[in-house]
Amino acid sequence: MSENQTTRKKFARRGRVAAAVSCVAAALVAVGVSVQPATADGAAHAAHRSAYSAPAAAPALAAPGLGSQNLLQSGDFFQQGLAPAAATIGLAGKQALSACSGEETMRVLTKGKAVGYADVSWSFDTRAGLLTESAADSSTVASATSLEKQLNALVGSCRKEPAGHWHYGAPQALAVTGGEGHWYPAYSGDGVLSGGVAVIRSGHRSAIVELTGAPSHDPASLKGLVTAAIHRLAG
Repeated sequence: MSENQTTRKKFARRGRVAAAVSCVAAALVAVGVSVQPATADGAAHAAHRSAYSAPAAAPALAAPGLGSQNLLQSGDFFQQGLAPAAATIGLAGKQALSACSGEETMRVLTKGKAVGYADVSWSFDTRAGLLTESAADSSTVASATSLEKQLNALVGSCRKEPAGHWHYGAPQALAVTGGEGHWYPAYSGDGVLSGGVAVIRSGHRSAIVELTGAPSHDPASLKGLVTAAIHRLAG
């Protein structure tokens, strides 16, 4: 084995540990493979938190080139007191959306006409939980706004459910630098807050983010993640 091949393998292993902050992890992400951020090493976690302590300001409109960099990163979770364990990323728009959309995907909803797709599924170190995010670049603001309305309609269909069934609460509007969105808290059949879902848009990009089996029951955490997701989508 050549020295160059050995070096590349070392960097690949390091990417699985360092996740999104590693340049090699970014390369792996671009081709849709799983990325494993550090889970047991406290120092690595601290490095992640430090690396993301001051995220760059998002532009007013989304720029061309939707990719994995426009999805939530490990540092976004650390800022909300959550510890991500692993991420599986794709760029084909084929990830199933929120629980209210059934087997629908971004590719299906856009009839395959979007100029770019990106999606991720995150699991967490502690407590049960899963976060999924799916984004599409519709190329025009008008088409992205139409998709945003379609996604909100899908999510809204789960607001009224029989007693004892999980459901989404009333939407909370959110407008920040770079974009806008609505997030819906999710409640278990016992009325306990358990994650939520958000529909967001930045320029000609739209996305849906859902936190299920929440590792955090703090609504501020969900709002913080939605804000971070809008900034990433706009970046």
